[in-house]
Amino acid sequence: MKTLRTLTTILLAAVVIAGCGNGDSVDAANTDATERNKVLMDADSPEMKKQAPAAFMARFDTNKGPFVIAVERKLSPHGADRFYNLVRNGYFDGNKFFRVLPGFIVQWGMNGDPAINKIWSESRILDDPVQISNKKGTITFAKPGSPNARSTHLFINYADNNNLDGQGFAPFGHVSEGMEVVEAINSEYKQAPN
Repeated sequence: MKTLRTLTTILLAAVVIAGCGNGDSVDAANTDATERNKVLMDADSPEMKKQAPAAFMARFDTNKGPFVIAVERKLSPHGADRFYNLVRNGYFDGNKFFRVLPGFIVQWGMNGDPAINKIWSESRILDDPVQISNKKGTITFAKPGSPNARSTHLFINYADNNNLDGQGFAPFGHVSEGMEVVEAINSEYKQAPN
């Protein structure tokens, strides 16, 4: 079991990734923040290009409580790899949910550092074919209308949004714990998903 823990600077909450592995564990909270920022400033860094495990989980602690995302790489390999590396390297630390559309989606993924945000908004990943429907609780990358344009923005479906399937929104996982926390997020307070 591979475990990775990252502490946020705003809420002092943990993001944990666990996947099948060789028993190694890494605690990103103990890495130097300057070193992590250096990695985030280089979208082509080998640290940002690692392949995700076949299945892993990421825990997000918010001021409404925790929720856990269960990821299956086979559902969206490019999406799962990007999510894995962003979480592993602290990209989402201190992020805020910036778009809440009740009955539809909740979205986040803009980094608080404008320089890091600019680099990653320009670092796109290839589209993956849609393998499962955008059902309530699934997570996918947001994207503009153009192909192969996903970057860092994510959303969780608040409802069964199968109309998104034909638009190429490929879920790579689902909320396995804490959907009630996700549903409690509102735009009034700009909750942070870390």
